[in-house]
Amino acid sequence: MLNDPRELCARANSIRRRNLIMLNHAGLGHTGGDLSATDILATLYFSILNIDPQVPDKADRDRFILSKGHCSGVLYTTLAEAGFIPLAELDTFMQPLSRLNGHPNRNKVPGVETNTGALGHGLPVAIGTALAAKFDDATWRTFVLTGDGELQEGSNWEAAMAAAHYKLDDLVLIIDRNRLQQGDATERTMHLEPLADKWRAFGWSVREVDGHDHAVLLGTFRSVPFELGKPSCVIAHTYKGQGVSFIRDRAEWHHRVPSKDELTIALEELGDNGHDPAL
Repeated sequence: MLNDPRELCARANSIRRRNLIMLNHAGLGHTGGDLSATDILATLYFSILNIDPQVPDKADRDRFILSKGHCSGVLYTTLAEAGFIPLAELDTFMQPLSRLNGHPNRNKVPGVETNTGALGHGLPVAIGTALAAKFDDATWRTFVLTGDGELQEGSNWEAAMAAAHYKLDDLVLIIDRNRLQQGDATERTMHLEPLADKWRAFGWSVREVDGHDHAVLLGTFRSVPFELGKPSCVIAHTYKGQGVSFIRDRAEWHHRVPSKDELTIALEELGDNGHDPAL
């Protein structure tokens, strides 16, 4: 487990570099959303989650569900860095017959808890896993990451009511609040604000954080549940394309991937912090 935010920053930077190289090689993927969620996944996988890549299905593991399944790229690169899959397998991303498909598949990829892709499904599934832990008096927790545009799906709000009703304080929802969805800003597509107040009204305990500050993320995730008897909601304020100047906060990079020249510039911007010489 990493306890130093600087080490987490280096790990996240390594994941970003591998991710961009992978997307460029495949010619497919969701660059912007991958980069906005990288710091969150790095913090969870290397400092918070009780998981074991040697025994990915161990009964007492914490569960992580990537509800924004189109951002499978950042999940695969994180799983590879964490030892769940070989680093070399990243070269097969989106290739014919590869198990690293555009959306994660738990039947093929170790460390994937549930198949996601159709938005609005991850949180309802997470309610089921959190309920199972309650019924079994188990100590494992469920973490689920959603996109913010994804919250336009009504299934999330049905799940929100159920989580509060069943007092699922072993459940942690993280919202990747990068304010952009495919094609435009979330607030021009469908107003989400006041987002924190909405989750509180549904019976959740809510904290808003900088989703790129590893020290803040560490402290926040280590303090769950925020209130006994209530599910926890972390609104992580992020930037789509974080880490690369010409990608950051630009909606057109929702599913655009870097060209060879753009990749070179991006890797230069990310620098050597966390760089693996094998890349």
